[in-house]
Amino acid sequence: MIGLVLAAGAGRRLRPYTDTLPKALVPLARERDGRPVTVLDLTLANFAAIGLTEAAVVVGYRQEAVRERRSLLERRHGVKLTLIENDKAEEWNNAYSLWCARQVLGEGVILANGDTVHPASVERALLAARGGDRRIILALDTVKKLADEEMKVVSDPAAGVRRITKLMDPAEAGGEYIGVTLIEPGAAADLADALRTTFERDPGLYYEDGYQELVDRGFRIDTAPIGEVPWVEIDNHEDLARGREIACRY
Repeated sequence: MIGLVLAAGAGRRLRPYTDTLPKALVPLARERDGRPVTVLDLTLANFAAIGLTEAAVVVGYRQEAVRERRSLLERRHGVKLTLIENDKAEEWNNAYSLWCARQVLGEGVILANGDTVHPASVERALLAARGGDRRIILALDTVKKLADEEMKVVSDPAAGVRRITKLMDPAEAGGEYIGVTLIEPGAAADLADALRTTFERDPGLYYEDGYQELVDRGFRIDTAPIGEVPWVEIDNHEDLARGREIACRY
């Protein structure tokens, strides 16, 4: 199993930081060497903490910044990196971005969005939930009070995920998907096909819409609650301030 990070997005709401950097490389804190700690750093550190030694990173917008830091990231975290180019990063949404990584899905991955600040306990919760016929497991926050922008999930203990979408009454949902997933090798082909169907229907769709496509086809997707842990998806400057506060705890 390897790590997989989606880091192709532009993050326009974080300008001026993202005028020259992808969102995954916006500084959160400073390390002892004076170099910035980013979401990508924290995610790779999480992968290393659970014993992963390889990771793939999907790059697109300002990808040269990731390429320039590749050796530093490998040294800092002890994780060998493979970079995968998303050639439509500034045109299409992340259903296509995850599809670009379809070849590495067959190795089994822990997928993390490049804008989610979270502790390694999230990855550990996913690993602890493995077993049986579980092929895709979503990290779910069942504690947070939900609003309109969250990626909301309705899940049945007996049947797994039934709905995953932002377009849902928060009162109907059982939790929020935080942008971290365990994908077993046996799910790779089905997921890649669902993602392709999703972005061919509408390039503006999310990979979570691909998950919904899988569910609609009868594929079971499971969830793992992460407990009450500090995390944030960084979309804007308010989120960035929260991410910096959380990052100081790790």
